[in-house]
Amino acid sequence: MRIPQIATVTLMSAEIMLATWNVGLAADGVSNTFTPAGLQAELSKAREDIEGEDYWAAISRLNDVVTSDPRNADAHNLLGFSYRKVKNFESAERSYQRALRLDPEHKGALEYMGELYLETDRRAQAEELLAQLERLCPQGCEELDDLRQAIGR
Repeated sequence: MRIPQIATVTLMSAEIMLATWNVGLAADGVSNTFTPAGLQAELSKAREDIEGEDYWAAISRLNDVVTSDPRNADAHNLLGFSYRKVKNFESAERSYQRALRLDPEHKGALEYMGELYLETDRRAQAEELLAQLERLCPQGCEELDDLRQAIGR
């Protein structure tokens, strides 16, 4: 019967360590909650990270953003893009799906998800997203042009 007691002590120790760590974060002013202006600043920095091809920095920053603002479709889309660039296709797909649940007509997420489908040998699904973009952009748009080019049309 000593095993459950050891497990309880270990669990309590872990909880104390976690609480101490969280208090330390709050005391240092580090938080995953942003003001609206801070959120926009973090998104801008993430875009700079992406432009500089520092995808891991973007992933870290964007995970903080989506923790603070889980309904931000743009942040989920950029997170998916960054994960795709580091070949973490499962996380990329989850992020794109979240962006599209929040905004089913998110042109960037439709394009990037289509590109993910192409990279993971799912051409038929990419073609379906291309058809969605064709409906959303009857006069054309950058996302439609980019996915058409990626598909080879």
